[in-house]
Amino acid sequence: MNFLQSLNYIMLLKSFIVGGLICVIGQILIDKTKLTPAKILVSFVTLGTILGGLGIYKYLVDFAGCGATVPLLGFGNNLAKGTIEAVKQDGIIGAFTGGLKASAGGIAAAVFFGYIASLISKPKIKKQ
Repeated sequence: MNFLQSLNYIMLLKSFIVGGLICVIGQILIDKTKLTPAKILVSFVTLGTILGGLGIYKYLVDFAGCGATVPLLGFGNNLAKGTIEAVKQDGIIGAFTGGLKASAGGIAAAVFFGYIASLISKPKIKKQ
């Protein structure tokens, strides 16, 4: 194994650990609190947006790569990053368009695959 291959395995490990920890936090919130999954989802996206807007989340992305960009926190970060860039280019109108432009691909994929999942699954309501 050469040096570059070992670096890739290290990056995969860091990505897996960070993404897994984010998922573990979400699962703990589902199991141990009365928060609904929708409230947890919104909280994760909001936290990612705040951390992205403050410039803090980029350090986690630099460390973990896709382990930090794929979960919901990464979506919030992407919204913040797109909005900041659009405001710099287009002024105040960028505050309304930047986040959607930056995350349009992810939104389209979520809608498409959510629709496919709804066709093949039977949803259940959470018992409280």
